[in-house]
Amino acid sequence: MPGRARSDGTVVWTDQFLDYKWTPEHPMRPVRLKFTMALAETLGLFEGVEAISPQAATEGELLRIHTHDYIEAVKHAQQPPGEPPLAPPYGLGSSDNPVFPHMHEAASVIVGGTLAAAREIAAGRTRRAVSIGGGMHHAMPNSAAGFCVYNDAAVAISWLLDHGFDRIAYLDVDVHHGDGVQRAFYGDPRVLTMSIHQHPATLWPNTGWAEETGAGKAEGTALNLAIMPGTRDGLWLRGFHAVASGALAAFRPQIVVSQCGVDTHREDPLADLELSVDGQRAAFLAMRELADRYAEGRWLAIGGGGYGLIRVVPRAWTHLLAAALDRDIDPATPIPQEWTDLATAYAPNIAPPATMGDGADVTFEPWDGPGGGRETGDDRVDRARRALDTSVLATRRATFGLLGLDPEDPRD
Repeated sequence: MPGRARSDGTVVWTDQFLDYKWTPEHPMRPVRLKFTMALAETLGLFEGVEAISPQAATEGELLRIHTHDYIEAVKHAQQPPGEPPLAPPYGLGSSDNPVFPHMHEAASVIVGGTLAAAREIAAGRTRRAVSIGGGMHHAMPNSAAGFCVYNDAAVAISWLLDHGFDRIAYLDVDVHHGDGVQRAFYGDPRVLTMSIHQHPATLWPNTGWAEETGAGKAEGTALNLAIMPGTRDGLWLRGFHAVASGALAAFRPQIVVSQCGVDTHREDPLADLELSVDGQRAAFLAMRELADRYAEGRWLAIGGGGYGLIRVVPRAWTHLLAAALDRDIDPATPIPQEWTDLATAYAPNIAPPATMGDGADVTFEPWDGPGGGRETGDDRVDRARRALDTSVLATRRATFGLLGLDPEDPRD
């Protein structure tokens, strides 16, 4: 096993992350990363911190997850003329995944960033490492999907399995199901994957049902908590803790890998959950605490989805960077004028946020078993709580028994 870490937190960054650039109209734009790093810088978050600059992943490293034919297709892809086909070869050339110049090189650097974070933790040089450029969790072995070319999380987990780790927990809080990572390790009992996402009946990729629990000896190590549209901070956190805490306690991971997509925000244009930046921050702190409690503090955090380019992503991922560096930022902290001026110059029609939070209440009532939960008399609130608790119970009943836990007992 890796030795004791010499520092608590490490940031992986290169301006080459900004080369992962689709079309001007595409919802995933690298400016979200640029404004995140600028906000963190103006808040003084990086004082005394020297970021690690990664190298591009090699073809051998990509082959841990992806096929040779697919990698060659990425290298030589050309955008088809006219309207993109509905089902292009290897998923390349669709409206979601249009071909862009130097796509292989840009996507390889994203993977290299997550691998660099993994290496720092494995070598014992740090306990926590974060690469906000990563989180491309939809990419499949032989196809691009959902804005993802290469699956950096899966490649890094595969590498960790060959370098001293045999119990890895992957926690995915993106609004979309973490399908590519789940698929990569669906039959591997050494990797527990947990995804908490908008209900698959209401959102692409339409996977991530409670019944997807793993295969063979890995049955019980894939956990999926499906959340109904409109879910807010308190219920989301109730669901997360009702599943994640017991599962990690039973699995006893040596490292926690977190995909920290922030398209769960109420302003995100591509989905329908209603979290605040405050709730997203609470999720990051919860995952850090789980890593501290069960994995000796080893925490690898990566980015993911998030399409509120100015008002949401920079604040949320600045909180993520702060959590990894153990320099937590109060959500009431005012946004520095220097950053506001930068954002306004870029997007004059978007009102920049005033503080690092949304002023939301992130308290929640812990899950208290089947039929629990206090009725408030407000039909909307009570229906939402019952829907959340139904999803929690479905997930726990599908997996907790296989992990040696009692799905009905809130103490597990």
